[in-house]
Amino acid sequence: MTTDADRPTPADPATAPAAVAPDPATAPPAAVAPDPASVPPAVVTPRPGSFWAFTAVGLLVVLVLAALTRYLEQNVPEWAAGTALEDIAAAIEYPVYAILLGLLGNLVVTLTGLRDRIAAAFRTEFFIKTGLVLLGASINLAVIASAAGPAIAQAILLISGVFLFTWWLAGRLGLEDKLRALLAAAVSICGVSAAIAAAGAVRARREQLAYTASLVIVFALPSIFLLPWLADLLGLEAAVAGAWIGGNIDTTAAVTAAGALAGEEALQIASIVKVTQNALMGVVAVALTAYFALYVERRAGAARPGLGELWRRFPKFVLGFVAASVIATWYLDLAGSDGKATIAIVNDLRVWFFILAFVSIGLEVRVAALRQAGWRPVAVFGGATVFNLVLALGLASVLFAGFTVS
Repeated sequence: MTTDADRPTPADPATAPAAVAPDPATAPPAAVAPDPASVPPAVVTPRPGSFWAFTAVGLLVVLVLAALTRYLEQNVPEWAAGTALEDIAAAIEYPVYAILLGLLGNLVVTLTGLRDRIAAAFRTEFFIKTGLVLLGASINLAVIASAAGPAIAQAILLISGVFLFTWWLAGRLGLEDKLRALLAAAVSICGVSAAIAAAGAVRARREQLAYTASLVIVFALPSIFLLPWLADLLGLEAAVAGAWIGGNIDTTAAVTAAGALAGEEALQIASIVKVTQNALMGVVAVALTAYFALYVERRAGAARPGLGELWRRFPKFVLGFVAASVIATWYLDLAGSDGKATIAIVNDLRVWFFILAFVSIGLEVRVAALRQAGWRPVAVFGGATVFNLVLALGLASVLFAGFTVS
C-alpha cells in the first residue's frame, strides 16, 4: 500500500529552481524564412507540344518574310519606273530584300521576347543546302568538270594560307587553342558549318562556337554587297569575280547572295568554288581532330581518326549538288528545248529556298555574343578576312583568267 509519505509532493515555488534561459551563444539558431530574392526560380516544364507550336510560329514568320521578299522583288522595279530611282530599283535583287527584312524581323521578335522560342525554325543551313542541290540542276556538268581543276587548286592554296595565317595571328593575340581552331576553320573554309565541324573535332565550349558564329554572320553580311561592288569597280571578269566571291566570303548562303548580285555566270563559278572548298571541310576537321588528340590534349590512348570519321564530317549535300547536275544534264540531252521549262521550275524553287535562307540569316544575327567575345577574336577575324580578301583575289585572277561558262 502506498502511504502519503511515498507519494511525490508538488514542488514548493519558493524552493523550486528557476528555469534557466538558453545561452544565445550556444542555442541552435531559429529557423529563418528564406529570402525570396535568393530562392532560385522554379523550373517550368513546357507544356507538351509547345516547342512545335513555337516552331510553327517561327516557320510562319520566315515564310511571310520570304513572300514579302518575292513581292518586293517583283513590284519595286515597276513602282520606281520613270523615276530617279529606276536604275537602283532594277539592280536590287531578292538577297537584299530578304536579308534586310530578316534583320527587321530579328528586331521585332527580339523586342517581343519571341526570338529564342521560335529560333528552331531558322534553318539557314537546311535551306541553303537544299537550294544549292537545286542549283546543281542549272549548271551543266561540263562546267563543273572544266572548273574543277582551278577550283581545287584555289581551295587547297587558299584554305592552307588563310588557316595558317589565322592560327598564327590568334596565337600572337593570346587566344586559346580551341578558339583559334574555330576562327581559323570558319574564316578559311565555310563559316558556321566549318566552325561547327571544328568545334566537334576540338571539343570547344559552346560559347566559343557562339562567338565564332556571330562573327561569321556579322562579317558576311557587308561582304554580300561589298564584293560584287568591288568586282564591278575593278572590272573583273565574271569567272574571276565568282571565284573571288566563292573563295573569300565565309558562309555558303552569303556566297550565293553575293554571286546572285554579281550575275548568273559569277553565281555558278562562286558556287562551284565554294562547294569545292566545302568538300575539304571534312579533311580539315579530321586533321584538327588528330592534332588536338595527339598534341594539344595529349590524352593517352587517344584513337586516331579513321575513314569513318572523315565520311561522317564530309558535307553530303555536295553529292546532291553533283547528282542534280548529272541528272539535269542527262535530262536536257534527252528532252532538248522542251526540258528547259522543267529546269525553269526547279530554278524557281531554288530561288525560294535561297530566299528562306537569306531571311534566316537576318533572323539569326546575335549582337550579345559579340559583346561577350571581347576585341581580340574580332581583331583576329577582321585581320584574317582582309588577308583572305587579298589572297583570294590573287588566286582567282591567276587561275580563272579567261575562263568562260559554256
